[in-house]
Amino acid sequence: MASALLACISIGMGERDLSLWKQALGAVPNWVLERTDLTSLVLADNDLSAVPDGIGALQNLRMLDLGHNRLTAVPESLGRLKGLTDFLYLHDNQLASLPTALAGLSRLRYLNLSGNALEALPEAIAGMVGLIELRVSDNRLSELPAWVGRLKRLRELHLRNNRLTTLPDAVTAMIALRQIDLRANPISRLPEGLRALPRLEKLDLRWTPDFEAPAWFAGLEARGCIIYR
Repeated sequence: MASALLACISIGMGERDLSLWKQALGAVPNWVLERTDLTSLVLADNDLSAVPDGIGALQNLRMLDLGHNRLTAVPESLGRLKGLTDFLYLHDNQLASLPTALAGLSRLRYLNLSGNALEALPEAIAGMVGLIELRVSDNRLSELPAWVGRLKRLRELHLRNNRLTTLPDAVTAMIALRQIDLRANPISRLPEGLRALPRLEKLDLRWTPDFEAPAWFAGLEARGCIIYR
């Protein structure tokens, strides 16, 4: 997980790292919100249905894991966590949107929103220009917005098991892209500009029965891009 980042980010477990994984909490304890020294906080798999606004006080957080809960929303105060640079895990919840305030997380490098109820890519992500890896698999996306092209540092884009039939031309502006995962989408065509992405190494199109490979795929493969189909 987070393969693009694990090589360059190391978070040690110490006094400023708190893991409460799978503790059946039901709610975030007040004392956690008083730990303003924390640099990493794991609250995954705790049957949480809400996150208190007070989490915005944890200004030193670099990593926050809220995955595998029952969240239908996250507070706008998450957008105040300007130090959140490494990981934000929101996967396997019930999120249908994100607050626009999260656009303030401009230095965040890894975001996981897989396994939610998103029908559109949250516009807050347009402000997360530092992203290196974005995971939005297992949602209900039928298209990507043109603003996705602003994510010029993105290396990995994971979109498995959505409802996408194509990608916008704006994807061709994402010059750092190395991997695109489109497995299990009803893809019927892709923009020819993909062949100009200078760093593209892997394009995964398995389980896309409506897709017919265009002639320009040969050029991609000739320069070393692996295309799974």
